[in-house]
Parts: sequence; C-alpha cells; structure tokens
Amino acid sequence: MNPLTDGRHGVLLLSCPDAPGIVHAVTELLVQEECTIVQSQQFGSATSGTFFMRVEFAHIDGSPLDFDALRQGAQALADTFGMTWRLADTARRMRTVIMVSKFAHCLNDLLFRHSLGELNIDIVAVVSNHPDLGRIADSFGVPFRHLPMTKETKPQAESALLDLVRDENVDLVVLARYMQILSDGMCRQLEGRAINIHHSILPSFKGAKPYHQAHARGVKFIGATAHYVTADLDEGPIIEQEHLRVDHSLSPDQLAARGREAESRALARAVRWHSENRILAVGNRTVVFS
Repeated sequence: MNPLTDGRHGVLLLSCPDAPGIVHAVTELLVQEECTIVQSQQFGSATSGTFFMRVEFAHIDGSPLDFDALRQGAQALADTFGMTWRLADTARRMRTVIMVSKFAHCLNDLLFRHSLGELNIDIVAVVSNHPDLGRIADSFGVPFRHLPMTKETKPQAESALLDLVRDENVDLVVLARYMQILSDGMCRQLEGRAINIHHSILPSFKGAKPYHQAHARGVKFIGATAHYVTADLDEGPIIEQEHLRVDHSLSPDQLAARGREAESRALARAVRWHSENRILAVGNRTVVFS
C-alpha cells in the first residue's frame, strides 16, 4: 500500500532554534495520539543554529488520524520551541496548475508521471500563452486553458490566472518552461507555491539561447535548476539541480536536447518533493528531505 495515497498518514514538517528535547517532544506528541513513526529525518544547522525535522506517521492499526488534536499538539510545541510548522494529510493530493508555452518536454513528463501515480498531485488545468500544447493536455484528459499574454494583455491574463488559482483551490503552480516573466505582484501572490525550471545551472547563462552560450564557452557540464518563484527573476530558493557531462563534439542543438532531459528530471523531483511536504524554505535556501 502506498503511504502517500492510503489516506492514513500524516506529515509534520518543522523548523525552530536548535535546543535539547525537540525530538523527544515531537515523539511524545505522536505517542499521545497513538501514532507510530513511519519515517523521520532531521537536520541541525551548525551555521544558523536552526533545527529542521520531517516526520511521517500513522496509527499502527491503520485507522484515521485525528488532525485537529495533532494541530493543537503541534501548536503547543510551537509555542514552547518557537517553531514554524506545517501538518499535512498525505491523502490530500496537491491541486496543481501547470503553465507552459511551446516547449512540451517538461509538460509531457509531468503528465506521464502523474498518469502513473508517481506524483502526489491532482492536475486541475494546463495553462498556456499559446494554443500549441492543448493536444498533449487533451491526450491525458487534463483541461487546457489558453491565456494569450502580450504586454498589453498581461494584467488581464494574470488576473484570470489568479482567479483560476482561487476558484480551483490550487496549492501549486508549476512553470514547466513557461516563457513569460510573471509580474512582481503575481510572484508575491504565489510565493511558496510556485516552482520554475530554469534551463541552466543557475546563476550561469541567463537570458536567450543558454545552450548556445554554453557551447560558445566550451562548457563541460550543462544542467537545469528547479527553484521557487520570487519577484527577483531566477533568484528564488533552489530546490534541485541536475547536471550532465558534455564535450566539444556536441552541437548547440545536441546540447539543448541533453538539456531538456535535465530540465524534465529536475522539475519532476522538485514537484514530487514539494507535493510530499519534503521542503523547508529558509530565506533564499531550502532544506530538502529527499
């Protein structure tokens, strides 16, 4: 039975100033609620003095969890230890919008993984500023929405997108090679719940034709970066990076083809980790319990 879909698991994700007794207190709360620990990961940062923890748990008999009682207990711990915390029910799949332009590789990869049940998400819509990829969404039975975006129509298009996010109770927006820059206001509205894939290992080779830039520089590695979206373009907290070794024999088009592989893999891992509540953003960095 898959612990992410059986409806009987919870995840507590927390961070707080490091201090003695945190793990004991969390474990005691779970014992009080008659829970057993399925998986536990923790990290204490020597540089920041911060403690991070992810614990997945369940009732040993498989019965439903009392999330109201667990939230009350977690809040009491937060008051004691100064915690920032999040409690999630793994039975609730994250409602997700995927945004694309004309590149299909990341979209196709996410839709395929979703169809196999690999991702803890429900894709409520694919949104694009071009009509080209509607056929791919249709082939997977996912609603497609064309929102043209020009300099003149950008405010209206972003307003329509935010309406969709609100009306569909969207938890996550994935920019799967969406080739438009979101406004600062849009980025703030989606902070912490929007993931972008950048076609290089940031901060290198920004702007147009990154693989041509890489080819001109004779790089030995290419890659991709999945990160949270912020108002600072391509400066959001990095979730995952994928790299591939290349050499002088590859043309720019061949580099781009290799790069598409890296982009798809990095984005899929970032979406999976986010949807499984494995990521804590700390300033401009992340702690990922992969």
